[in-house]
Amino acid sequence: MGNITARLYEKDAPKTVENFVALAQGAKATRHPKTGTMVKLPLYDNITFHRVVPGEMIQSGDPTGTGSHNCGFTIPDEFLPGLRFDSAGKLAMANTGEPNSGGCQFFITENAMRVWDGKYTIFGVVVEGKDVVSRINHAPVRGDKPVDPVKLIGITIERIGPEPVKKRKK
Repeated sequence: MGNITARLYEKDAPKTVENFVALAQGAKATRHPKTGTMVKLPLYDNITFHRVVPGEMIQSGDPTGTGSHNCGFTIPDEFLPGLRFDSAGKLAMANTGEPNSGGCQFFITENAMRVWDGKYTIFGVVVEGKDVVSRINHAPVRGDKPVDPVKLIGITIERIGPEPVKKRKK
């Protein structure tokens, strides 16, 4: 349906961004959807936006398209008081509802969703393509499953600017 460009909050959510980038590039092992073995493959290539909640968000990151894929690991939550679901286009890590249960699935908001503040790690924001997010969000659904799922062809990571300075451990 078009391109979506997001700015990642590497400084604010470093573990989540590192995880997302590694999965997009195939640099981090994840559970293969058919064999169950841990493999390094670009996870987000040719999968679908498997979950769409009209007026709220679009979700991807599950190679099975079911929403129940276990990617073989979890990452810690990174909640910051200044990062809120106060507008459309927030890129966030999906989770099971339990603390520190995010892994590979992510979502993009269609509207402000303040009830989600402090429940999901926001790790980026859409800077181009909010209209694409909206088109996906308004496509016909059966429950929260798109009638005609939209494919995520792939994710390209492009660094703009220097890497953030890593804090030394004391």
